[in-house]
Amino acid sequence: MALEDLAAWTFVCETTPPSVITELLIPGEEAVAAYKTLRDTAVITNKRLIVADKQGITGKKVEIYTIPFKNIEMYSTENAGFLDFSSELELWTRSGKIKIKLNRGVDIRKLDRLIAQYIL
Repeated sequence: MALEDLAAWTFVCETTPPSVITELLIPGEEAVAAYKTLRDTAVITNKRLIVADKQGITGKKVEIYTIPFKNIEMYSTENAGFLDFSSELELWTRSGKIKIKLNRGVDIRKLDRLIAQYIL
């Protein structure tokens, strides 16, 4: 039985965490990495992955996705090949699968270590 993709994002490059996400952090939670997506921003904390998804023409409406690390049952990483310009990270949760493509400048092994650190 294949799980449907719940969401798919592309991480373009590292960036600084935006205030729309940092103001959501709870006591004891800290941002450890942030990535610019095509239009949005994703932040990895020591507790979860948070994605701010701007919507509409102006982008003033923002939907926040939160994936707690405790809900990730399995993950996989695939580095870029010779003619392949992007890497991939897939997260399996009880609800479904999240697919994240990584542009060539994003360090897949750094993400691999961060996720392993927080879910293992």
